[in-house]
Amino acid sequence: MKIKEVRELTTSEIRERMDAEETRLSNLKINHAISPLDDYSQIKKTRRDIARFATELRLRQLNNK
Repeated sequence: MKIKEVRELTTSEIRERMDAEETRLSNLKINHAISPLDDYSQIKKTRRDIARFATELRLRQLNNK
């Protein structure tokens, strides 16, 4: 997900998606520990999406103060 798309979401939508991505990341890590993933870059992409969500939430928090 691109940062432009993240900025269009509401704060509650960002939190929901961030929770979903964190769950997905945990599942990917567990699955990778059991047997190697076909596309290991999924873990990297998921981590980056979580970072984008966290960054946007932090920016909104700072702008509201």
